[in-house]
Amino acid sequence: MTATRRAFLQTTTAWLAYAAAQARTVHAASFDPFEKSIRELQAAMSAGRTTSAELVQFYLDRIAAYDQAGPRLNAVLFVNPRALDEARALDMERKRRGPRSPLHGIPALLKDNYETKDMPTTGGSLALSGVVPPQDAFQVRKLRDAGALILGKVNLHELALGLTTVSSLGGQTLDPYDLTRAPGGSSGGSGVAATANFAAFAMGTDTSGSIRIPSSHNAIAGLRPTAGLSSRTGIIPFGHTQDTGGPMARTVADVALVLDATVGYDAADPTTQASAGKIPRTYTASLRRGALKGARVGVVNELFGNEREDEEVATIVRRAVTDMRRQGAVAVDVTIPDLTAQLTASNLLSQELKFDLGAYLKRSPGAPVKSVEELLASGLYTAQFQGFVENANAESDDYLSSDDYKRRLAARVTLGNAVREVMDAHRLDAIVYPTTRRIAPKIGGNQLGSNAGLSAQTGFPAITVPAGFTGGGFPVGVELLGRPFAEPTLIALAYSYEQATHHRHPPPTTPPAGSTGRASAAVAAGNAPEPDPRARPIELTATGAQSVPPSDVPFEVHVRLRYADASRTLSYDLTPAGAAPDQIAGVYLHRRAKRPNGGVAYILAKALSSPVSGSIVLLEGEAADLKAGKCYISAVSRRSPRLSARANIPPPTPD
Repeated sequence: MTATRRAFLQTTTAWLAYAAAQARTVHAASFDPFEKSIRELQAAMSAGRTTSAELVQFYLDRIAAYDQAGPRLNAVLFVNPRALDEARALDMERKRRGPRSPLHGIPALLKDNYETKDMPTTGGSLALSGVVPPQDAFQVRKLRDAGALILGKVNLHELALGLTTVSSLGGQTLDPYDLTRAPGGSSGGSGVAATANFAAFAMGTDTSGSIRIPSSHNAIAGLRPTAGLSSRTGIIPFGHTQDTGGPMARTVADVALVLDATVGYDAADPTTQASAGKIPRTYTASLRRGALKGARVGVVNELFGNEREDEEVATIVRRAVTDMRRQGAVAVDVTIPDLTAQLTASNLLSQELKFDLGAYLKRSPGAPVKSVEELLASGLYTAQFQGFVENANAESDDYLSSDDYKRRLAARVTLGNAVREVMDAHRLDAIVYPTTRRIAPKIGGNQLGSNAGLSAQTGFPAITVPAGFTGGGFPVGVELLGRPFAEPTLIALAYSYEQATHHRHPPPTTPPAGSTGRASAAVAAGNAPEPDPRARPIELTATGAQSVPPSDVPFEVHVRLRYADASRTLSYDLTPAGAAPDQIAGVYLHRRAKRPNGGVAYILAKALSSPVSGSIVLLEGEAADLKAGKCYISAVSRRSPRLSARANIPPPTPD
C-alpha cells in the first residue's frame, strides 16, 4: 500500500469516526442542508437523516430558484443530467460498504475550465461549446474517487482571462450581495455557487487572483495552493508558470477537506514532484481554534493602498488584524523592498497565453478553433477580452526563449527570496493584507486594486477568508500568505480567525426556501427599461450568406430592432425561419473591432425555436459602436459554432 493511499485511508477512518459520533447526537427532525458544512452533511447522511440524492435535489432546486429565476445570478453553465442517478448509486454504495471518504455523496460544482469526460468543457467560450474531453482533469478524477458528486459546471470569465466573470457562452454572472456588481473572477461562478448554496463546495483556478478575488467578493474561503501542490492536468491553461487550481467553500474546514482529496503527485504535471514529503496526513489536523495565539503575522501596509477609494476595504482589513491580535497574534508592520517594481518585473500574466492556450486548442479533440489566432478570427468569444488577447497573441513566436521572458522568470525568484527574507527576519508565520483593495466594480467596469500578484508571482500559497462587510453590505476578504507548502499553517490561522469572528453570512438575495430575501432593485438588472416607442425600427434578416466566411445553414432569423439613444436601450424581436430553425443554438449581438468578426457583447437568446423578444441597455462604448455600424447579429448552428447566420446592423436613424 502506498503512503498516499495509507494516509488517505487514515484520514477517511478519522472522519468516519467523527461522522458516527455526530450521528449518535442527531435528532429525527427533517434535515435542512442550507449553509451546512461538509462535516454536517456527511454526519446527516451517516445518521440516515438525508441522502446524497436528497442533497442533489436540494441544490438543483436552489439553482432553479435563484440562478435561472429570481435574481438570475447566472452562475451555472451546465447541470449534470445524471446527477440524481449518480447520487442514488452513491447512496446504495454507502449502504453496502460505507462511505469512501468524507466527500462521499457530497455535491460539488466545477469551474468550466476543469475537463470532465461526461460534460462539456468550454471555458465559457462559444468557440468551444459542446466540446466533451475524453477524460477528467486530475483533480476531478480524485474528487470522483473520493465519492464526490459532480453536480455540474459553472461560469467563469471566458477562458479564465479576466476578473469580472463574463463569457460568450454564459453571459454575465451577478454577485448575490449586490446584483449591480460583478462577482469577481475568473472563478466568479464558483464563488457565487458556493455562497448561494448551489453546492457544498466549488472548484476554482487561479493564475493571478481568480480563486481569491471571487472568494473575497462572495464571503467564502478560497485557497491558492503552493505551485506544485495541486495538479493542473486537464485544466484549460492560461499560463503554465502561474496557473493552479484549488477549493472554494463556505468554511475553512471545508477547504481543508477538499484539499485532502485533490492534492498529490501527478506524472503528467512535473511541478507536483515538489510536493513529495510535504503533504500532511490530513490538512484537517490544522483546524485549531487557538492557532492565532502566539502566531506572528506581517502587515504589508503598501498593499492596503493609499488612495481614497482604498480606505473602506483597508479599514475592514485593519480591523481584522486587530481581531487577530485579540486572539493572541503578534502583528508586525513589514516592508518588502521595492515591492511595486518587483511585482511589475516578475509578472507573467499574459506572456505565455498564446503558447499554452494555443497548444491546448490544437490538441483538443473536437475544438472548432485550433489556435489563439483562429479564436480571434472567429468572433466566438466575449468582446470584453479581445484587446487583452490580441496583445497576448502579438508576442513573437520565439518569445519563450527571449531575454525578456528569462528576466521575468528570474524576477520571480528574486521576489520569492525577498518575501522569505522578510518572513525570516521577523519570524513570521504569515503575511496579511487585503485580498483586493476595492470591492467589485459595477457590471461593465474593471476590477481594480488586486493584491493577487504576491502569491501568483512567487508561487507561495495564500488563503482568503471573510473579514466583514462594507457599510453597503458588500463582502471584504483578508488574505494570508505563507511559505511554500505551508498550507497547514495558513489553514490553522484562517480557521482560528474565522471561528473567532464568524463574519460570513449568506447573501440576502438567495435565502433559505420559504424565506423572503432582500432582492434590491438590482434584481431586475437584466430587465432593461422599455424603449422609446418613437425609436425607428430596423428590420434585418440574418442569413448564412452574410457570415464571414459564408455558412450553408438551414435557417434564418428575422430581426426587428429599436434603439433609444437617450437611455441606450436596444430592444429586439427575433423570429426563426428557414428549413430547420430548431438548429439555432443561440443568437448574439457582436461588436467588431479591427477584424471582420468581433466578440460577443450580449447573448440575446440561448435557443430560438420560437419568437423571442427582449431589451438590453448598452454601455457607452457599445452604444458608440452600434451608432458607428460596428455591430452585428449572429445565430449559431447547433452543429458547430463556426456555422452561423449573420445580419450587419446599420447605424440607427436618429429618433
